[in-house]
Amino acid sequence: MTSVHPPPVPGRELSNPPTDGISNLRFSNHSDNLLVSSWDKSVRLYDASANVLRGEFMHGGPVLDCCFHDDSSGFSASADNKVRRIMFSHGKEDVLGRHDAPVRCIEYSYAAGQVITGSWDKTLKCWDPRGASGQERTLVGTYQQPERVYSLSLVGNRVVVATAGRHVNVYDLRNMSQPEQQRESSLKYQTRCVRCYPNGTGYAFSSVEGRVAMEFFDLSEAGQAKKYAFKCHRKSEAGRDIVYPVNAIAFHPVYGTFATGGCDGFVNVWDGNNKKRLYQYSKYPTSIAALSFSRDGRLLAVASSYTFEEGDMPHEPDAIFVRSVNEIEVKPKPKVYPNPPA
Repeated sequence: MTSVHPPPVPGRELSNPPTDGISNLRFSNHSDNLLVSSWDKSVRLYDASANVLRGEFMHGGPVLDCCFHDDSSGFSASADNKVRRIMFSHGKEDVLGRHDAPVRCIEYSYAAGQVITGSWDKTLKCWDPRGASGQERTLVGTYQQPERVYSLSLVGNRVVVATAGRHVNVYDLRNMSQPEQQRESSLKYQTRCVRCYPNGTGYAFSSVEGRVAMEFFDLSEAGQAKKYAFKCHRKSEAGRDIVYPVNAIAFHPVYGTFATGGCDGFVNVWDGNNKKRLYQYSKYPTSIAALSFSRDGRLLAVASSYTFEEGDMPHEPDAIFVRSVNEIEVKPKPKVYPNPPA
């Protein structure tokens, strides 16, 4: 008699998911609350542990990104060109301001008390949300970028901006007059996602061509000698390499290892220091659009959501899975050194 193994569990599926593509999801820094933005024009707040939809705001266009301010409020970036502050506890929203084209990404800097947005209008803007409820000006500054902004990440006072044309600009929030560093991507193809290392020493970024690059801020020869890139989210079929975009990168808050999600439906966990893959989760129903670890690293939220990389076609429904993370999946393995000869 053969034993039947149950199919691997992708995690608990959240009820009341968005009804169109999921553009991003993020865990709060204070709880297991999860903020989710979608092409269905919504921003939703879930309690991921209780599997409860806590609130929802509808915007005038698809919402391309979102981030938390505190546990019950956040900010959103919309294709209607507006930057909004949304307060779920009050059911209230304020428009901080606007760009001249869709707002692609948004971050809140706790260090500067500012909201940073990047747009397809080729600018980065900084906003002071404290002016939103009064008549004071909320716009702190506008900074021209070489191309449309595709991805944005913060660590401490540093901002890393990835644009079309494979440009990467690094700013210090305390002096935004010009970039601290202007770089070109070390990957040959379009950048999909950039995320700073939690320890502040550099950033990882991914491309549409199944690769991730590990970069360092230190411009000394020794600092730059540490950088490298690796292939991932690929498969061989009939002697041909099939290559998938890498849409998402999320760092584990405790161990500094990171997960990547691709259009192949797989989530991989990597140890960047030891250049090793630690784990691959079983395949999700469709492309991985976004990933986020909870503040303590115990949960991983996965957006299984077709990203239209092959155009409009029938696809699996958009879904959010929340999985419990096992230490073995994310903890770096100690290096084994051979015993010295006696």
